[in-house]
Amino acid sequence: MGTGKAEIDIDRSADEVWAVVGDFGGIAGWMPGMDSCRVEGDNRIVETMGMTITERLIAKDDAGRALTYSIADGAPVERHEAVITVTPAGDASHVTWVVDAAPDEMADLMVTIYQQALDTLKVHVEG
Repeated sequence: MGTGKAEIDIDRSADEVWAVVGDFGGIAGWMPGMDSCRVEGDNRIVETMGMTITERLIAKDDAGRALTYSIADGAPVERHEAVITVTPAGDASHVTWVVDAAPDEMADLMVTIYQQALDTLKVHVEG
């Protein structure tokens, strides 16, 4: 299984960033390429790049500011699990997006997508 990590520093408090990142159904508001997103129970169904992808919420830790999810259907992966974590860094915050995916090469692709998403998140949150 391939593993990768995207990360960024954002000039906003961890609580401000978590308010955006921690909203499981709000990803279409800041992640590039998302046409739509809806939540049905623990599933997030996203329309992106002509695909319908179902992601399943595994865990949400508000105290630790961590969101864990997996791709359940709709993407060419055998296995996928990702964790987005927001940690305080003084008055700012540090965001990491770690992914484990199979086949291995999917992890590299996911990291590229997640890094672009974090760059957009930074602009979205910082204004």
